Amino acid sequence: MKLRIDLKAESSQEWIDTVMADFDSFLQDHANCERKASGMAMSFVAKFPDRLEIIPELIDTAVEELEHFRDVYAIMQSKGIQLPHKIEKDYYVDDLIKICRSGREERFMDRLLLASLVETRGAERFRMVYEALPEGDLRKFYHRLWASEAKHGEIFVDMALHYFDKEEVYNRLEEMNEAEAEILKALPLKAALH
Repeated sequence: MKLRIDLKAESSQEWIDTVMADFDSFLQDHANCERKASGMAMSFVAKFPDRLEIIPELIDTAVEELEHFRDVYAIMQSKGIQLPHKIEKDYYVDDLIKICRSGREERFMDRLLLASLVETRGAERFRMVYEALPEGDLRKFYHRLWASEAKHGEIFVDMALHYFDKEEVYNRLEEMNEAEAEILKALPLKAALH
């Protein structure tokens, strides 16, 4: 059973150039993304407490994302970078949420698949950051993150397959993957994960 998503669009060289030109801002945004990812995993636990099969993995994912936040924050501290006072609106995630269906079961599936797409995109972009950085601890850190985010991308597809028919999951994932590519192409360039 295939859990890894093949994204329909690649991030651009212009995106990684923008990140590398303002890495301090990227670190601030990255920290915020890790905080939000931890909260997102826990929101599944809060909204779907009857989905007992996936709660332990959701908790583990939330803890791991919070550990990533701690690690990014430590890097920021070492560079004298503060957390921003306000978390910027994430148009990428907002636009993905807009394509989620509204019925309880449909929304549950779509939100799991959305999480998978966001994590898979994060893995792709962390790989690009890793490849652009010079040798050293920061490069090693982004290599570890790349592997972790790729795993998270697979976890959420697997969770969906616990509750929904395989063909239904993959058909919907294909639709959402196509939409994600269009959303990505429309994003303005900025030193941010999305």
